[in-house]
Amino acid sequence: MNIHKFDLNLLRVLDALLHEGSTVLAGQRLGLSQPAVSAALRRLREGLNDPLFVRHGQHLQPTDYARALEIPIKEILDQLEKILAGPARFAPALAQECFKLSGSDFFAEILMPPLAAFLSDTAPGIRIQLVDLVPDNYVGTLEKYEVDLALIPQTQFPEWINSQPVFHSSFVVIARNRHAALEAAQIKPGSTIPMALFCDLGHILFSPEGKLKAMGDAALARVRQERTVVMTLPVFSGVCRAVSNSDHIALVPRQYAEAVAPSLGLEIYRAPMPMDPALISMIWHKRANNNPAHQWLRKQIATVLLPLNHGENPLPESPQ
Repeated sequence: MNIHKFDLNLLRVLDALLHEGSTVLAGQRLGLSQPAVSAALRRLREGLNDPLFVRHGQHLQPTDYARALEIPIKEILDQLEKILAGPARFAPALAQECFKLSGSDFFAEILMPPLAAFLSDTAPGIRIQLVDLVPDNYVGTLEKYEVDLALIPQTQFPEWINSQPVFHSSFVVIARNRHAALEAAQIKPGSTIPMALFCDLGHILFSPEGKLKAMGDAALARVRQERTVVMTLPVFSGVCRAVSNSDHIALVPRQYAEAVAPSLGLEIYRAPMPMDPALISMIWHKRANNNPAHQWLRKQIATVLLPLNHGENPLPESPQ
């Protein structure tokens, strides 16, 4: 028999006939008319080259070949029903999953510690890997199964990507404690650094690609000013440590600055020019939309990150 030409729906009819021994009862079991069941039986006999049933009084008696098929067909149909029932329920306490997240080291400081504490209590078998964000290739890493989720500034995403905005991040200026120039100008932490002083001080720039300009430069250009970038670093942790050991300053996300300033001896100030906050989104491939484990992880990440939007602009609805 050529399986490619065989209508697998006929197996349901054969299973019902083996169980009921009657075309009428088999039809009632399947929601089919008696003539439809009889027609399906004819096709089964032709396809399997066996009479399958012989009449015995008011009942159909299966042939030896049909009887031999009864248990295997039942097992196959049961397995198909399980497969087609949809994704299985996710049990965090029993799960043995590994997920890769792509994002800057901002998330190593802000996301991973509370997520680690939560997972150790509720899902000890789950492993999370935070890998470097490749700004120009996040699409490729998602498409090729290299990462499961990415956390990046909102932009225009391909139609096969889903995203959820999780927080806005405004920018603040950081400088080390007792910064000589700021103290001399009597600029107190939490206040705005005057434009002239802001531009005169050396700036350390977060730049994964080594570029010498970023959002702060665009904001300065709008007010016809420019700053002096003296160093670029690919990680926020390096930027903050370099600032803490120098008389340079840096623009960094507010949430990150507030998290690390006490331990690094940094003070936080306001920038002299207006800057639009960055909208950070969690993105994933649409193929994972209904994956229960993936859904669960997205919920946990959002639970950690959504409170970071406190005091920022309202979040837009998630684009679909």
